[in-house]
Amino acid sequence: MPKELIINETYNECRIALLENDEVLELHIDRFKGHNLKNYPLVGNIYQGKVVRVLPGMQSAFVDIGTDRAAFLYIDDAYIPTLEEQREMAEKIREYQAELEAKPGKIIHDEMSTLSETVDLKFRPNVKIQDVLKEGQTILVQVAKEPISTKGPRVTRHITLAGRHIVFMPFIEHVGVSRRIETEEERERLKEVLDSIKQEGKGIIARTVAEGQSYKTLKADYNVLHKSWKDIQKKLTKAKVPSRVHVDLNFLQRTLRDIADDNLDKIIVDNKSTQKQVEKFIQKYVPEMKGKVKLFSEEKPIFDHYGVDLEIERALSDKVFLKSGGSLNIDQTEALVSVDVNTGRFVGKKSLEETIYRTNLEAVKEIAYQLRLRNCGGLIIIDFIDMEKLEHREQVYQTLLDALKKDRSKTKVLPISELGLVEMTRKRTRDTLVRTMCEPCPYCEGTGKIKSVMTVCLEVIREVLKTVAKPGKNKIQVFAHPEVCARITSDEFGIPEYVEETFQKSLTVRADNNYHVEQYEIYSNDY
Repeated sequence: MPKELIINETYNECRIALLENDEVLELHIDRFKGHNLKNYPLVGNIYQGKVVRVLPGMQSAFVDIGTDRAAFLYIDDAYIPTLEEQREMAEKIREYQAELEAKPGKIIHDEMSTLSETVDLKFRPNVKIQDVLKEGQTILVQVAKEPISTKGPRVTRHITLAGRHIVFMPFIEHVGVSRRIETEEERERLKEVLDSIKQEGKGIIARTVAEGQSYKTLKADYNVLHKSWKDIQKKLTKAKVPSRVHVDLNFLQRTLRDIADDNLDKIIVDNKSTQKQVEKFIQKYVPEMKGKVKLFSEEKPIFDHYGVDLEIERALSDKVFLKSGGSLNIDQTEALVSVDVNTGRFVGKKSLEETIYRTNLEAVKEIAYQLRLRNCGGLIIIDFIDMEKLEHREQVYQTLLDALKKDRSKTKVLPISELGLVEMTRKRTRDTLVRTMCEPCPYCEGTGKIKSVMTVCLEVIREVLKTVAKPGKNKIQVFAHPEVCARITSDEFGIPEYVEETFQKSLTVRADNNYHVEQYEIYSNDY
């Protein structure tokens, strides 16, 4: 199956799509932050920061790193165990995993890449944020999540430097191999190589592209990262507080580093400037991709030509239709992402149970695809149509796990519950596609709904009757949206006549196109 990387760069925006067999596997969009890009806390950047506030109640702290908003630091990311504690915890975890592996039906993750993943909470020393950090303290932190919505960046003290083939960890002693490398022989070979490369007290993880690479290649990658770490340490001796001491690769370079590999057939760009940037990066970091960079020369826009723009439009919609006639309703909120599966027009050919089963199976692949495309993260709830047969539920669950294997972001999925729900999490470091490309509706203020004209009319009438009941209020004026005014003065209500006949007071209703349909104002004879 052909695998292509499509790059579209225009003023203030870079869009990158990974296609396999003409299907969009991944979509990355970066909107340049204009003149503030230099101070923007990109993922991977390292800062010498100052603790400005410690919150014992939340077991977290805020750190000034010199950006617009203070960074958030949680206790799991703030505490760095001593070397002895790390080795003790590692031994306990190995014993614990051996116990679990002896039990049938247990799924054990092979290797994890960060401290919070390698150390189970039951083995972590019971430390509190106030014992680890003090206000005014200077600490070294790295951006783990960029600012999302109204939240500032999230940072960690577990520094990692990512290379082409490996990840270097200066504070954590750990040897790991990417979970995507499944061959046991290759995993063991890489562990032996990494053990011989790493220094005592340091950590190293083999990335997926390290599969099949020689000792010489991995050692060269390690040397580059180790030198970068020494350069950072030198900067710290002269750096102000707060200040940035390390800048990670830019968006285009980082995406090429993480995605470009031997399985990629082409990298297609739409302008010569981007072509030069890509070729320069390829020559230095991914020489095996040399000659695969092509310049797109069609008149039609590149994303339009490859159908990516159409997929983006689908990803911005709350409703996604399935080929069978079923549909997905995807609702992204601040707390979680909910996905509701519906049969829609799909009636099937056999029994109701079979129709439901087929719809859920089709929905699984589209759900995994949409989560990647939209970059949905955090807690995700999938509401499948209820299935009576246990084997159907297990098959749908397994199909979901298989579909998520294409996702480079880490996911954790729980089995389908008795209510037909699947709870899962997906790691997110940047904003979702919807938040990147859209903003809240200024009319409904992002709620997605407004009060009906009838509801507003009844509210106005109640306020008018409350006002006319007061003594001395003989002349009343109502200013509202034209539709509301038309309804109030219609034969259905006839409020002005009712007020005059019942209370012997005058009511004037005035329409104003500038009023929101929910907005109205009532004045008495004080006006």
